[in-house]
This record gives sequence, C-alpha cells and structure tokens, in this order.
Amino acid sequence: MPDSPRPWWTRRLWWLIAALVLAGLAVAGWLTRAQPVAVFTVSAQPLVRTLQFTGRVKTPARVDVGVTVTGRVLQVRVREGDLVTPGAPLVELEADEWQAAWQQAQANWQQAQARLGSVQALALPSAEASLAQAEATLRQAERELARTRELVAQQFYSQSRLDEAQRSVAVARAQRDVARVQVQANRPQGAERAGSQAQLAAAKAAVEVARAKLDQATVHAPGAGRVLVRSVEPGQIVQAGKSLLTLSVAGPTELVAQVDERYLGQLQVGQRAAVLADAYPTQRFEAVVDRLAPAVNAQSGAVEVTLLVQGERPTFLREDMTLSIEVVTAREASVLALPLRAIREPAAGTPADQASVLVLSDGRAQVRAVKLGLRTLDQAAVRSGLRAGEQVVLDPTLAPGTRVRVQSSAESAAAKASPAAGEGGVSRDRAAGGISQTFSR
Repeated sequence: MPDSPRPWWTRRLWWLIAALVLAGLAVAGWLTRAQPVAVFTVSAQPLVRTLQFTGRVKTPARVDVGVTVTGRVLQVRVREGDLVTPGAPLVELEADEWQAAWQQAQANWQQAQARLGSVQALALPSAEASLAQAEATLRQAERELARTRELVAQQFYSQSRLDEAQRSVAVARAQRDVARVQVQANRPQGAERAGSQAQLAAAKAAVEVARAKLDQATVHAPGAGRVLVRSVEPGQIVQAGKSLLTLSVAGPTELVAQVDERYLGQLQVGQRAAVLADAYPTQRFEAVVDRLAPAVNAQSGAVEVTLLVQGERPTFLREDMTLSIEVVTAREASVLALPLRAIREPAAGTPADQASVLVLSDGRAQVRAVKLGLRTLDQAAVRSGLRAGEQVVLDPTLAPGTRVRVQSSAESAAAKASPAAGEGGVSRDRAAGGISQTFSR
C-alpha cells in the first residue's frame, strides 16, 4: 500500500524552524562579536606645553622735549625715526641777543679780574708806602713838638708856636691811622680785597647766567633714543613748556602682553619665548619672561607680562608693534604621553593626578589606574600605571570588560583626520585673542 503524501503545513513548519535557528545563531554572533575601537599605542616622546598670546613692543620711556624760553626756531636737526646720541643738538633757536649778553658778561668778568689783579699787585704796596710815609711824618712832628715845648719853656717861642706844633702832630697821627686802614683793607682778608673778589664773583655768576640762557637756545637729547614725533619747523615761534619732539629713550627692548589670569599659574620668570611680528612673519626672535605684574586687572581679568628681547634687537621692531608670543611653560624630554580624550571621567574627590583608562587586554577593554603628571591641552604625561607599547582605548565611555578589537584602516580613516596627540608632542594654549601667525618648531 503506497505512503500517503505529507500535509503541506508540515513542510512549512520545517522551514520556520530552520529560519528560527538561523536567526538565533545570527543574534548570538552579533552579541558575542568584538566591537571595533580606536586605540592609542603608548610610547615615550617629548612633551612640550606652550602658551600663546598677543603682545606689543613697549617703549622703555617716552620723553617730550621742549624749550624753557620763548623764541623763534632757527633750525631743526632731526626727523622722525632718527636715532640720537646723548647730548646731540635737536632744535636751535635764534640767539643773537643772548649771544651778545653773554659776550658783555664775559667782558665785565675780565674787567673784574683786572681790578682784583690791580688790587693785589698795586694797591697794597701803595698803601704800605703811604703808611710808611705817614709814620715818618708823625715821628718828625712829634720831635718838632718836643723841641718846641723846650723852647717855649725857655721863652724862645710863644704859646702859639706850641699850639701849632701840637696840631701838626695830631694831623700826622690821623694820616698815619688812615694809611693803616688802607693797608689793612688791601691785605688778603681786607675789605678792599674782599670787595674786589665779590665783584669778580658777581661778574662770573653773570657770565654763567648768560651762558645758561644761551645754552637754552639749543635743545639737546637727554639720552640715546629715537625720534618718535616731530611737531616743530624752522621759523616757528615756540614757548616754554610746549612739546616740540617726542623721544623714546634707548634701553632694554621690552615686550608687554595682557594674559588671561587663568594661565597665571603656568608663567614664571625666566621662561623662554619665541616671538613673531605680524608684519614680519618669517623673522622669529627670542625673548624671556622678565616679570609678572603684582596685580590682576579687575576689569579685564588679565595680568601684564613683560618680556625682554634676547640677543641683538631686531632692526624691524617699532614701538607699539603687534607681536605673537609663544612661551614654553613646561617641557618633558621623554615621557609616556596619553591623549586626554582617553581618560575616564574621575569620581568626585579624586586627586588631580589620579585617573583611569581602558587598556586593551586579552581582547577586552580593562580598567587601569594611572598616575598623571604634566598636562597640556590634549595630552598628559603618565607617571605610572602604563608601559610603552600598551594600547589604550580612545573611547573612555565603553563599558569595562567589553570585547573589543582594533578598528581597521578604513574604520580609523575618520579618526586620523583629527589626531589624538598634539603635533610633535607640542600643546599650544591660547591665553589671549587669536594668534595671527603659526609658529614652526
């Protein structure tokens, strides 16, 4: 007896069972497959942290130069941009009147010198001769008086003759006293000599006053520097106190910048910097941090940083020129570096140097505690917890223990478009404004 045919629904049942088995196998495979991840291979490299900001050239000192007298400008000897040496003449006024006054004062001084020389050479000897003559006359009168007294006593002369002899003695004594006074006056400490010396000193002072006024007709450079502003021309009437020229006094070339106070902790005196002038982007020069302002500007929240140019001052620098400055704030010659985006979010209260990462181990993402050191914008130095050659998962949000595999070249093409580490291990923090030039290291 032949077999009866199977019902149609039996064949469909077997197909359904087979489909369910295949679907289960597909789900199990999907659930157990390794997830592709981007990884970073830890290796030793230099790590440099720099801070970029905009600054300007600072003039050490600006001096407004003018005249102290009113007059007409005869000549202006400098132009804007000229370098001047200390004492160099800058502006000259018409000085004919002051020149004549000075020459007259010199003549008076020479006359006073001649008068004093005359007193020293002639007056004293003449006074001493007059004194000697007066003393001799007095002695003769006294002898004559004594003889007259004897003759009057013997009644050879009358009383009137005695009176006349006495008057002669009195006159001779007065002349002697006058001569003594003249001698005393003409001696080195005498009044006549002192008067002549006083006249000489007054004449000399007059010469100095006239010379000083004549000197005021020429404006001299107070020190070495450069002419920034010239606001005077020949023929112009100028008055005392009016600024005619503005000079920048030569000194160490300083650069100043306003840096956001958030980066103050990274800056220290003595740090070296690379500087570019926006107008000369190919001529880099070196500077060093010289000082930090003791206070933060309350309005801008910035601190003033002053740097000194190292070596010879670039000739193209101008006062107030805009500069791009890059200061090296930290440097590690060789250290294990880790991208910051690979670090897992720390728990509250965790010390700043303690963190954790996901390390690729036995095909799974395993949690590893690490100790961090120097940090930049995109990297951190690893002090402990990792070894060179280990692979760190760049997705810290992945669940620990997940099966993972290193993604293929095609899968990582997008990630390579935005590299994990800074170029050449250099991280550049921008502390103020946009930097118009790119630094090449």
